[in-house]
Amino acid sequence: PSIFEAVAQDSLMAAVKPALQHLVKVLAESNPGRYGFLWQWFDEIYVLLDLLLQQHYLARCSASFSENFYSLKRIPMGDCRQQPLATAGLPKRQHWKSLLVLVLVPYLKGKLEKLVSSLREEDEYSIHPPSSSWKRFYKAFLAAYPFVNMTWEGWFLIQQLCYILGKAQHHSPMLRLAGVRLVRLTAEDIQALETKLAGGTSSQTCSIKTQVQSAVRKALGGIAFSLSTGLSVSVFFLQFLGWWYSSENQETIKSLTALSTPPPPVHLDHEANSALLPKLKTMCPLCRKIRVNATALSTSGFVFCYRCVYNYVKTHQRCPITGYATELQHLVKLYSPES
Repeated sequence: PSIFEAVAQDSLMAAVKPALQHLVKVLAESNPGRYGFLWQWFDEIYVLLDLLLQQHYLARCSASFSENFYSLKRIPMGDCRQQPLATAGLPKRQHWKSLLVLVLVPYLKGKLEKLVSSLREEDEYSIHPPSSSWKRFYKAFLAAYPFVNMTWEGWFLIQQLCYILGKAQHHSPMLRLAGVRLVRLTAEDIQALETKLAGGTSSQTCSIKTQVQSAVRKALGGIAFSLSTGLSVSVFFLQFLGWWYSSENQETIKSLTALSTPPPPVHLDHEANSALLPKLKTMCPLCRKIRVNATALSTSGFVFCYRCVYNYVKTHQRCPITGYATELQHLVKLYSPES
């Protein structure tokens, strides 16, 4: 495959996750009580769906979802003169390695990036005591992370350059770790895939255990197939959204979406408001003391102590008063005229 095909299939799944994340965020903000858990556990739910999808395609097509989308397949590394058909599947060792590399590595990398981001925020606002061994450790970790990340990205860049120059059989180090390489689907592969999709295996005499296993496989395959079909359609929809929200179309969007501003939502009645909010306006609604380092939540406008609202939002991801879904970046420091 050309470098353009290889890089394009890599970037396909990278466009799907942010779109799903935005959809879950909209649901969580519209109804925190019902959909808040989806936002809180999004990474884990996405990993399970991704695992199901990639397992389905590796078992049936010897390729990941994005590789199959670009008519590619995986074969074991080495000098294979006669390539196995895509329907034959990968050897068990390469299959499980591919699954781990496709699902686990991106999950761990995303978790590491979130950890670094949260540690940088805590370091910025000095949440931890200044003289603690933990702070010294994560200071060293934050200092080393940019170099580790640069080495990781440089490794991928060098591998791609070697692939362009014909010095390597694969464009990504992840393929080397999985022990496979990418090739294009042949006419025999496409015919075998179509035959496998059209022809259902019907066995006359099957035990109950075999029938249960077959039913479970069909159910999981149906879920994975619906996911893959939806993703295939969503890819083109994402391209349309990218064009719609591009900078050159902002004026058109403003003219089409210029609507009157709706009134602010009222989530609490007067009695509930008076029970949650202190009578003295300079007091923090959480600790019921005079505010220290006053900080407002941009999602609701209420003002708290910084330490109180930081710990609450970090734990619950919502406003303590209104219940709006919120994040740490929505905290706004307020400066009084005296300071």
